[in-house]
Amino acid sequence: MNLRTILTFPNPILRQKAKKISAFDDSLQNLVSDMVTTMYDAPGVGLAAPQIGESIQLIVVDITEEDVEEKESMVMVNPEITEKEGKQVDEEGCLSVLDLTASVTRSRKITVSYQDINGEEQELTVEDRFAIILQHEIDHLRGTLFIDHISTLKRALYKKKVKKMLAAKK
Repeated sequence: MNLRTILTFPNPILRQKAKKISAFDDSLQNLVSDMVTTMYDAPGVGLAAPQIGESIQLIVVDITEEDVEEKESMVMVNPEITEKEGKQVDEEGCLSVLDLTASVTRSRKITVSYQDINGEEQELTVEDRFAIILQHEIDHLRGTLFIDHISTLKRALYKKKVKKMLAAKK
């Protein structure tokens, strides 16, 4: 269980389309363990492999019930949204997009087909906040960030802010 560095915008890996996973082995188990540790340390409710520099189709999400102390997470390998229904708007932020939250429109209810950590086919239908989290994380696997869902003006202002932050670090 190693803590991994979370890449931040504008790192080019975040814009790559992630590759499908075909090997369900110990290295995948170790990567999942690292991702879960990193997600909870951040702290976050979801993390996609590209966010830690691994351009593969893997996400982990927090599924801990309210009022439960022990954390529980879910692993999705090669997830794909197969059905969408309705619309909802909610405030989103991202571990890879520093210092920004914004209202984003997403589907209210989705069905996701995926493989579990052992390669077994699964399907899950979720709605509301959990649907938002899954859509956000699955977007990462396509090289899409939540800032791609906000207005052109807000996105341009954010990019300008990031350029200034990066220039100040040099």
